[in-house]
Order: sequence, then C-alpha cells, then structure tokens
Amino acid sequence: MPKAVKSDVNKLLKNNEQLNQLDSVKVASHVQREKGEWFINTLMLDGYDVPFKYSRQKRYRNLQGASVNLTYYPKTENIAGMDFEYMKVVRIRRS
Repeated sequence: MPKAVKSDVNKLLKNNEQLNQLDSVKVASHVQREKGEWFINTLMLDGYDVPFKYSRQKRYRNLQGASVNLTYYPKTENIAGMDFEYMKVVRIRRS
C-alpha cells in the first residue's frame, strides 16, 4: 500500500475508535441492488458471518473473488422488530 494511502487510513482509525481495518480479505459474494437513486452494495467475506454494506450512486464492478482492503464500523439495523448486525463500509479499495 502506498505511503500516502496508509497514512490516510491511520488518520481515520486514530480519529474514530469504532473504525476497523481489514487488509487483503477475499470477497465471497457481492450483491448490488437499487434503492432510489443509490445502489446498495452488500459483501460477504471469507471467514466472516456478518455482511459488509456500502452505497454508491453508480453501479460498481463485481468484486466477487477479489481481494479488498476495507475500513468499516459496526452498526445494527432493525428489520421487522429484530436487530441485525452489519458492518458499514467507509472505505473500500482493491488490494
């Protein structure tokens, strides 16, 4: 990872205690669905049972099978009266 990118990630992690970083994790599945003017992307990663979500205004390339670096924080979403944990992705890069 280039030095400038690494320092940006370190700055983010230092400023927010809840942020976490994963490097070079393999994407098991990638689903994109349209919600209004946004595309909601959901990733499942090898070795993790919780989904990783992020939004984009345009459709993104399929990341299934790719290695990615993620910066994320945990969130919960209430669906039909039940709480589900997911990881809100703040930053994603192919590694």
